[in-house]
Amino acid sequence: MRLSPLYCLLPLLALMPMDRPAATPFRCETADGHVSFHQHGCPPGQAQSRQRAHNPTPGSGRPVPLAHPPHESRRAPSDNPLVVVGEREDGCGNRLDERERRTAILQKRIRTGMTRTDVESAFGRPDRVSQLDERQRYHYDARPDQGRRTVTFDEFGCVQGKATRKRR
Repeated sequence: MRLSPLYCLLPLLALMPMDRPAATPFRCETADGHVSFHQHGCPPGQAQSRQRAHNPTPGSGRPVPLAHPPHESRRAPSDNPLVVVGEREDGCGNRLDERERRTAILQKRIRTGMTRTDVESAFGRPDRVSQLDERQRYHYDARPDQGRRTVTFDEFGCVQGKATRKRR
């Protein structure tokens, strides 16, 4: 039985080193001082110099010590108190707090100040969307547990005024 030359080369491939030498990037600098790096040389009109990139594989050679940052002196506390303000900005003027918003979504109610996301969380994707100028309307057709519903949003995506609800 005769072996293919390809099968004879496979053991040799296993003996070849798998790491490639690092590429040598070019450092390009424009006349105004902007620096960029390229693999295949610099565009015309830019100063070009070669950079040596050495990325040793982990575990090869001796370990490199970590940098020791200079110790910062402790400052005396300032007279100004530290104030941390953390509040959700919904883009609708925060007319509803989180509890009111969550209750309205769970009870499938529309409240002024809700966002499109809030309405879609309560009722799902609209059956139809219409737009007049910057105002957008979501139309929900009649469902077994609800009547037909139209929700109007202002240009910021916030529920505007009262939602209309019609029973069929």
